[in-house]
Amino acid sequence: MSTDNNTLRRLLRLPCTIAVVGLSNEPDRPSHRVAQYLQQHGFRIVPVNPRYATANQSVLGEPCYASLGDIPFAVDMVDVFRRTEDVLPIAEQAVQIGAKCLWQQIGVENREADQLARGAGLDSVMNLCVKIEHERLLDAGQLG
Repeated sequence: MSTDNNTLRRLLRLPCTIAVVGLSNEPDRPSHRVAQYLQQHGFRIVPVNPRYATANQSVLGEPCYASLGDIPFAVDMVDVFRRTEDVLPIAEQAVQIGAKCLWQQIGVENREADQLARGAGLDSVMNLCVKIEHERLLDAGQLG
């Protein structure tokens, strides 16, 4: 199932708070580069990675949380940098916290998680990179 440009434009409008599940503190990792790009373009990034949360480390200057349920404020989008087989519990948490969108990055395509999210009224994107899609729409003059 593909996601159309109208939906992507709606999802990528500011203001938007994005929980990045699996965000790494290592600058060479794709999750770090994507989150940094989004942060530089005005998105609020919320790191979710138990490895850094238990050590009280921040990522990209933001406090890190162990799970989506630990975030004490509303999240619009859950951007997932985890293996396909790890996404279903993340989708369940996204529904529980009232997120509006579950976004599975390139190479991540859990159809059960997609169906769960859509069934709960969330938008769901699979196998696309939020950074690439934002750049593409921005370059095309389709984001204001």
